[in-house]
Amino acid sequence: MKIKKQIRRVHTGAFALLDSLVQNSVETIFGYPGGAILPIYDELYLWEQENLIQHILVRHEQGAAHAADAYARASDKVGVCFATSGPGATNLVTGIATADMDSIPMIIITGQVGRAFIGTDAFQEVDIYNITLPIVKTSYVVDNVKDMLRILSEAFYIAKNGRPGPVLIDIPKDVGLEEINQYQPVYQQETTQFKRYEYLFQTSIQQIRAALNLIRQSSQPLMYVGGGAVIAEARNEILCLAEMFEIPVTTTLMGKGAFHENHNLYLGMLGMHGTAYANFAVSECDLLIAIGARFDDRVTGKLEDFASQAQILQIDIDPKEIGKNKIPHLALLGDIKIILQEMLKAVSISSNYDKTQTHFWRERITKWKERYPLVVPNIDCALSPQQIVTRLSELLPQAYFTTDVGQHQMWAAQFLKCNLKRWMSSAGLGTMGYGLPAAIGAQLAHPDANVVCISGDASFQMNLQELGTIAQYNLPIKILIFNNKWQGMVRQWQQSFYDERYSHSSMKDGMPDFVKLTESYGIESYRVKNVAEFRNIEEKILFSKKPLLIDFEVNETENCYPMVAPGKSNSQMIGLNSEIQQNSQKKLTNS
Repeated sequence: MKIKKQIRRVHTGAFALLDSLVQNSVETIFGYPGGAILPIYDELYLWEQENLIQHILVRHEQGAAHAADAYARASDKVGVCFATSGPGATNLVTGIATADMDSIPMIIITGQVGRAFIGTDAFQEVDIYNITLPIVKTSYVVDNVKDMLRILSEAFYIAKNGRPGPVLIDIPKDVGLEEINQYQPVYQQETTQFKRYEYLFQTSIQQIRAALNLIRQSSQPLMYVGGGAVIAEARNEILCLAEMFEIPVTTTLMGKGAFHENHNLYLGMLGMHGTAYANFAVSECDLLIAIGARFDDRVTGKLEDFASQAQILQIDIDPKEIGKNKIPHLALLGDIKIILQEMLKAVSISSNYDKTQTHFWRERITKWKERYPLVVPNIDCALSPQQIVTRLSELLPQAYFTTDVGQHQMWAAQFLKCNLKRWMSSAGLGTMGYGLPAAIGAQLAHPDANVVCISGDASFQMNLQELGTIAQYNLPIKILIFNNKWQGMVRQWQQSFYDERYSHSSMKDGMPDFVKLTESYGIESYRVKNVAEFRNIEEKILFSKKPLLIDFEVNETENCYPMVAPGKSNSQMIGLNSEIQQNSQKKLTNS
């Protein structure tokens, strides 16, 4: 039945919500309707009719959260998602935690039972406010419709400024219906001035000079760059500082794209599956410059051995990160981009720096690069995941990449060359099922760009229902499944550390035919088993303007190396040649 467009301008709580979203430049919402949030969806219908905002109907609320997350990562905007009360709200929790761990700005709108029913265990009542308190930057329950405009304005500021993060707003059903007398929009500037929010910290010129003195005194410096540098968009400043002092640069999983990945100073990713030369460098450096990085366990390995010979200069916007895991010798607190600009300014008006000071250090790193490169198995008759990723990087150098979690994620991190804000992966929480809905968010943020989802057969099955969303909106996402019929990383750990007891890690029994499944959604699909078939499909990957899925049958027993075993230091890697395994526990000075 065709519903006629209705024009009304009753200033209800739902109207105030939509008005605030539009005033804060929201163009796209990801969500799923339900009883408690119906007043908001009813109002949304009118705003969509007037082309003021677009709602993307996902097939599961977790998909809405991940799509909003990636939309924010791929753009300079705040991601927004909707869900109803009860199971709708709780289905968002994994996506909220993912965004929180990776510092992603999101506004989460949940419907709630009417105010009179709160606390009575009403149908689909859940205290989502308290459930999510540990995984949001702040939360609100809109008890009074008059607070709606202020709360929305405040929420956008909090989500985006300082260290970004998710903000939850829980709206009782009757608040969405209630009218607002004397409706007056509240703009962000008014709210923030009234509340006097402060996210800026003063970094003195003395601290800037002290930081530069540490760099000048160092003969073996290393930049360790994390997701905070991506958020700050400090790519150019990091490049200038690195080139000015000839400092090698390594990045975390979240930091990919914060430095030019084809640059001769770039060492790739460090940590558990980082490059050998990045891990050796962090073990041997005499100054570690941590920029927007949080010293998490997947990076540091055995914490007391991490950069144990180095002084540490830490630059971050979040005071809670300073010294949380590793005590720095000097910390600069504030906006990373501004701090680096001040450092560069101070260098330009001071004496020249002798770049030969780091010459021998860079020579050592070059030898490590030559001796222990990342290896792409050259298999003619079959396919290795490394071959696929390497070729993909050549075919689509400007693409936006999303990944799921596991071996394929690590191979993608090792071999893909990414630009700023073109890499989206669940790093802190390690959420399987992130990649497919994240690709939806990235594609909506950049409708004309190439968006590629790299997934594994196990991860893909976590949120494969979002193929329906991709089909409905005809999103030209390229979905690549690395199909080894296992939970690959779990299998690798069981092989390496659990005496090959493969407890419930095989996915072979019960696995669907991904090609037939995808075709049932009306999406073009192919199965690729060898290099020749991959070559034949390359043009589809390059030029297809429709959704596309390719099921790559890869080597089942391929492992992701190098690898730092649990409880070991970064210099104690497995998966390199036998010589380095024998010598990895020795001091690397003479390498």
